[in-house]
Amino acid sequence: MTDQTPEARVRASFERQGLMRTLGASLGTVSPGTVEIALVPGPAVSQQHGFVHAGAVSAIADSAAGYAALTLMPPGAGVLTAEFKINLLAPAAGTRILARGRVVKAGRTLTLAQAEVFAEAQGGERLVALLTATLMAVQGRDGIGD
Repeated sequence: MTDQTPEARVRASFERQGLMRTLGASLGTVSPGTVEIALVPGPAVSQQHGFVHAGAVSAIADSAAGYAALTLMPPGAGVLTAEFKINLLAPAAGTRILARGRVVKAGRTLTLAQAEVFAEAQGGERLVALLTATLMAVQGRDGIGD
């Protein structure tokens, strides 16, 4: 039988995400209503000025918010992003980029979540992006055993 704890579901789903693997992103802390995803900057995820590309920042922020929502959804449910807005506040440059997703309000079908994205450098963190997302619970799409 497959482990159906929220953390196990998130970790299993994350492992199936080709984009996260392509970006070199890693899943950190998973707890009810919160998820962290990290990305190490490098040429594969940079834009022309050497900063982490906004697409990569958006991708880890979206996934962190979505997986935070999934931790509060019932077993058997999957999560899809219905919409998101991202504010890019500063260039994403540092030794690591960290997206921290958290649920603002969970509902039966729709969940509102946010992700703050930080650039870590010289022992500190700087907020570089803020994402707000609406996530939708979908039944029978958890991907486990599909």
